[in-house]
Amino acid sequence: MEITIETIVQADLDTAWSAWTTPEDITQWNFALEEWCCPKAEIDLRVGGDFNYRMEAKDGSFGFDFFGTFTAIDKNNRIEYILGDNRKVKILFSENEKGIHVVETFEIEDVNSAEQQRQGWQNILNNFKKHVERKHR
Repeated sequence: MEITIETIVQADLDTAWSAWTTPEDITQWNFALEEWCCPKAEIDLRVGGDFNYRMEAKDGSFGFDFFGTFTAIDKNNRIEYILGDNRKVKILFSENEKGIHVVETFEIEDVNSAEQQRQGWQNILNNFKKHVERKHR
């Protein structure tokens, strides 16, 4: 099963793309809850390149690596990757009169409910939107 989430970012396409693909930016937005953080992001943005984003509770009680391999990259348009557990993810960027439309589709895992996953991924996407709009001002 796949879930699709989306947002509109008030920024230019280059700023949005850069924030999605630059480690210093990723660490600023890539977490689902305020009690969490992303202290480290490593990214080799090319087909066949890997990424690893460290996700941790701010109190140090729990953490995990979110990692995978890029399978398709079309600058300022599309990123696709496969996660370490073989789930596929696709992110599309498109410009319209309202801003940058970001659509993210991911295959669900079977540990957490589909709704929990939708909410967690949407929270991260909302953080991305806030981060980019702050940068763009």
